[in-house]
Amino acid sequence: MTNFDPQPTDDGSFTFFSEEFGQNFHSSYGARSEAFYKYVAATQLTERALRPSLKILDICYGLGYNSAAALAEIWRVNPACQVEIVALEISPQVPQDAVAHGLLAQWPEPIPSLLAELATRGRTQRDQLTARLEWGDARHRIPSVRDRGFLADAIFLDPFSPQACPQLWTVEFLSIVAACCAPDGLLATYSCAAAVRTALRTAGLAIADMPAVGRKAPGTVASWNQQLLPALSMMAEEHLLTRAAVPYRDPALQDTMPQIMVRREMEQVDCLLESTAQWKKRWFRHIGV
Repeated sequence: MTNFDPQPTDDGSFTFFSEEFGQNFHSSYGARSEAFYKYVAATQLTERALRPSLKILDICYGLGYNSAAALAEIWRVNPACQVEIVALEISPQVPQDAVAHGLLAQWPEPIPSLLAELATRGRTQRDQLTARLEWGDARHRIPSVRDRGFLADAIFLDPFSPQACPQLWTVEFLSIVAACCAPDGLLATYSCAAAVRTALRTAGLAIADMPAVGRKAPGTVASWNQQLLPALSMMAEEHLLTRAAVPYRDPALQDTMPQIMVRREMEQVDCLLESTAQWKKRWFRHIGV
């Protein structure tokens, strides 16, 4: 089994590199900064922390940074807030290696201790936190989260990129994720891929741009409640009418990455949608780029 070694990022925090997916868990911009801006700020947890309790669904828990950043901000605003976290992660190794390397020590106690227990035991229940870390393929774990009636105020959707891990960006998977979102909950993800946004809309969610963090492209925030979100620009809306917007599909939530990719490629070949290249050419000419 591969041992994960810390890789420095520009804000002084560290990430890991996944040989399986050929990608870092975070961009070079800053692992800690990404956790706050792309997930905590995007799901408005600073404002929501004034509530007596909050529920968080952390999909692809990884090193634990998103949950750590959320707890730090919530308890900074309201130390009495009761937080419940359900986190999904394929293997215990990444969270446990993050703890072993002391990577959670950048957050204040008791957060490192709580998340160390979570990484080791898969659960923790102390003071203002109840948390479960469920191991295995997220596609096979998410139905039980839905069936338990868990409704999250904030959902962190943080898999590897759609090109590397399309299994967790499909219409079928994201439809179940959406069912775990509270009526006024917010889902945040770093991806603005048209295929991902189409899947979120197909699930019934409204979508909006999240400010870009560490790269030119924005992320995406989604909710059942359109009034919580600004409207997409016309350019972004028309991107959802191109071949890039053909979503990934996995009808039984068990197909391999190649099967999912081939299915989408065949659907793109058969569709009559505009190419992304044509969309870019038209819009860049329109805005004078």
